[in-house]
Amino acid sequence: MTLPRQADLPDSYAAAGEPALTERIVARKAELADRLLILCHHYQQETVFAHADVTGDSLKLARAAASARDRRFIVFCGVHFMAESADILTGADQIVILPDLRAGCSMADMAGQEEVAEAWQELLDAVGQQMRIIPITYVNSSARLKALVGQKGGSVCTSSNAERVLTWGLGQGEKVFFFPDEHLGRNSAAALGIPEDEVLLWRRGKPLGGNSAAALKKAKVILWNGYCTVHMQFTAEHVRQWRAKEPDIRVIVHPECRREVVQEADIYGSTERIIQAVRDSPAGAKWAIGTEINLVNRLARLHPDKGIHSLSPFQCLCSTMYRIKPTYLLWVLDNLAAGRIVNRITVDQETAAQARIALDRMLEI
Repeated sequence: MTLPRQADLPDSYAAAGEPALTERIVARKAELADRLLILCHHYQQETVFAHADVTGDSLKLARAAASARDRRFIVFCGVHFMAESADILTGADQIVILPDLRAGCSMADMAGQEEVAEAWQELLDAVGQQMRIIPITYVNSSARLKALVGQKGGSVCTSSNAERVLTWGLGQGEKVFFFPDEHLGRNSAAALGIPEDEVLLWRRGKPLGGNSAAALKKAKVILWNGYCTVHMQFTAEHVRQWRAKEPDIRVIVHPECRREVVQEADIYGSTERIIQAVRDSPAGAKWAIGTEINLVNRLARLHPDKGIHSLSPFQCLCSTMYRIKPTYLLWVLDNLAAGRIVNRITVDQETAAQARIALDRMLEI
């Protein structure tokens, strides 16, 4: 996906120090008052996260956007596909803004709508047009791909509800085509007890995804080979190293991690589940957490009575999420206060209508 060009900010924004930025953002929020809602994903840096009205993972923020009917302006401190979902779920009179238009998602880019549509037709031709296949797309995907899923009778899922949505999909048809994240799909299928030989990988760009027609006919779950560049940095060896160093440590990882990492961990789950597990653990608990570093560092600050570490020795940062900086947040708020709208995210009506079908199915499930 080619993102729109982000306008250059005036030099005055770059020259402002953090205290001045904070003071000005607070003032703008007060000025815009109940016309404004700032949504912020857990992976945002602290200087942005501190200004959020609602924080959460993709599912929680989607619900917050859908229920915020009284807010005229929704500023989404996340990435492009999240802002698209917010625009789909909000009213026609509401305006969704992304502070930096360059905040995309490499995983979402791995599953373009046209590429998936071609693969879908190829799969149908291989297994037989009469076979019912249910598409499921992770929320980390474009509005156009969500629309394709809506047209084909499928649903969106998030890391919070992937197992429930996969169960629903298998109840609707003989197979599920799951994209774009291979690892979320594989971990969810394993949690449901689906045998490994009934879970197949569709490799992008290869005829039949690199599979035989017979193997595709046997498979119950077919996974697109997309992935999160952040969660791919965690390894099973990292888990073993922590256990050797701290035998009483507990390991919790995100389901976007490889299967072998999840198998080595004590717990896996969405960002909301990770937060809850750490929060509910007793004082003195030790955690090695396999997810984005901003969330890990925030948990460490919030729970100084616990030993909280990143599973990886390296800084696993979501570089696209990091594009949302206080300077860009202030810039969009300044423009709103002056009656100007910049960085508006809009999804055309036809795409939005079909994508909303898939999103509503998820919210119902």
